[in-house]
Amino acid sequence: MYIASIFSDLLNLHILQRGWIFLAPSIGCFVLVLAVVLNVLYQLLFRKPHEPPVVFHWFPVIGSTITYGIDPYKFFFDCRAKYGDIFTFILLGKKVTVFLGRKGNNFILNGKLKDVNAEEIYTNLTTPVFGKDVVFDCPNSKLMEQKKFMKVALTTEAFRSYVTIIQNEVESFINNCGTFKGESGIVNIPDVMAEITIYTASHALQGKEVREKFDSSFASLYHDLDMGFTPINFTFHWAPLPWNRARDHAQRTVARTYMDIIQARRAEEKCGEEKHDIMWELMRSTYKDGTPVPDREIAHMMIALLMAGQHSSSSSSSWIMLWLAARPDIMEELYQEQLAIFGSDKPFPPLKYEDLSKLQLHQNVLKEVLRLHTPIHSIMRKVKNSMIVPGTNYVVPTSHVLLSSPGCTSRDAAYFPDPLKWDPHRWDAGSGKVIGTDAEDEKYDYGYGLISTGGSSPYLPFGAGRHRCIGEQFAT
Repeated sequence: MYIASIFSDLLNLHILQRGWIFLAPSIGCFVLVLAVVLNVLYQLLFRKPHEPPVVFHWFPVIGSTITYGIDPYKFFFDCRAKYGDIFTFILLGKKVTVFLGRKGNNFILNGKLKDVNAEEIYTNLTTPVFGKDVVFDCPNSKLMEQKKFMKVALTTEAFRSYVTIIQNEVESFINNCGTFKGESGIVNIPDVMAEITIYTASHALQGKEVREKFDSSFASLYHDLDMGFTPINFTFHWAPLPWNRARDHAQRTVARTYMDIIQARRAEEKCGEEKHDIMWELMRSTYKDGTPVPDREIAHMMIALLMAGQHSSSSSSSWIMLWLAARPDIMEELYQEQLAIFGSDKPFPPLKYEDLSKLQLHQNVLKEVLRLHTPIHSIMRKVKNSMIVPGTNYVVPTSHVLLSSPGCTSRDAAYFPDPLKWDPHRWDAGSGKVIGTDAEDEKYDYGYGLISTGGSSPYLPFGAGRHRCIGEQFAT
């Protein structure tokens, strides 16, 4: 009552001195200051000893959102220096518990299905892009079946055919693109690599028929789909924002294109014609309950497959080109390696799948790019049951979201000395600059074939566990 009386007296005095026109801003400032004070007091006085420490923040709801968003890796490393490998920060009102390091990656990415859930985290982001009833817009058991269907396009035999396709697509693009005319010029690397990988991924993964549907305008549509993955859409996926309208238009257009192809193939099937590719396999697939995969789901899975096949490849190839532009010495070494493998006769003979394993420095360049520029810096899971963190007194409650950052581990000096230096030769045998990446992992079948759980390695550019990227070999 005493505090209320003081506030009332101050309010009356303020109105007499300033008038009503200044009242609203003053109340707003007072409420903001009060919220900050109460938030700070709550953090200092009501710490929970059995939960990970909370990163100090001034403003409720906002929490550490801005600091995290500006530079996630810097935020993680700064917090680890203060709080250790396990800490919680506030992200737009949500409590996000980060567990860094190899133990953290394994704890989260190989968490049991009853304890952690990816669908609840990502469905708002991915469903408007891929479409309904696929990937994170369906039960996990159904997703595992869908991944099994799509793995038919990712066999060693398929990879052998992809090498020639990819080589021809790249050479055709360079020969026909006006940007590459003449002995020198300037190109926008991310845009060019995005377009090239649309062509290579669509042709290799989905066949010539699908590739012929893709021109520069379709590359633009896939760019619009990719922009749908902006972080704000975790919360505001429904908002009528410009990039969301472009995303929705692109999704409808691309899905309709796939549906047209599927319907044409259904007609061809009646005439006895078959096409042996991923779309054909999906058209013939049935779920475990005997239900044939609907054409609409096939179209949406094709979008998801192409987005997955294009996204990491585009990003990684862009970083490769940018780093090579900064390191002409490495570029020359790559050329000399090609001469050593293929000879000095020009032009080089057509690439074969078996040739790729001989190009060791080429592989090391890609490994180093994936180490320093891991495609995803934060992998999240919703906590479904309270989880005890092994070796600690911490219990992560169901109100929290778990976050793993394999990219932090691959930037850790404990495993990669001088971690921020781009050095492909760190992967040379006997260099001593890579530690712990040869750790053995258990094998497990999550429903789409036996794979390595992969959680104990400090190098996880494609994740681990049941949601590990099935296209790892294609991307690399």
